[in-house]
Amino acid sequence: MTIAEPEKKKSLYTTMIALTVVVLVVLLTCMPYLVTIAFAEGPAEQSAADASPIFGVTIPAGYKRWELIAPAEEAAPLDELRAVVGNQTAIDAYQAGKLPFPDGTILVKRAWKRKQSPEFASATIPGAATTVQVMVKDSRKYAATGGWGFGRFVNGKPVDEAQHRTCWGCHEARAKSRDYVFTRLAP
Repeated sequence: MTIAEPEKKKSLYTTMIALTVVVLVVLLTCMPYLVTIAFAEGPAEQSAADASPIFGVTIPAGYKRWELIAPAEEAAPLDELRAVVGNQTAIDAYQAGKLPFPDGTILVKRAWKRKQSPEFASATIPGAATTVQVMVKDSRKYAATGGWGFGRFVNGKPVDEAQHRTCWGCHEARAKSRDYVFTRLAP
């Protein structure tokens, strides 16, 4: 039996080395992907100058890859094409028909001047970008405004405080029954 004991230790030692090598290979193989995902999806470095007055809302990183909730067209005088996208929390709430929206819901409205397509005379296409508007649900932080914080941005910078003061009043007056959200999920 004493001869078998060194063989067991040698076998255990070999198994431990093999497992360590496998773990290292997996980590080294996956690490570049994990780092890329972390930097791509993580919050962007944003200064206080990038945050909306009153609410402190910023443009969320990666929002251009979020799922579409609904498109819209705004008539004169704005003459805009709009698309509202949402983070996964928003998408899940819309699909479940859940109101009020849960904390963590983020809605982003992208807007462009509409223009005639050069290839197809009856088609309207996006022209110059006009605004990015953001709604963030945090029922504690934004209790005074129905649980929503607002941000309106032109060229990536927040508009002035006076414009932000108009957000809540409009949503409160016109969309109270839908948790202060105008946009409905497109069929």
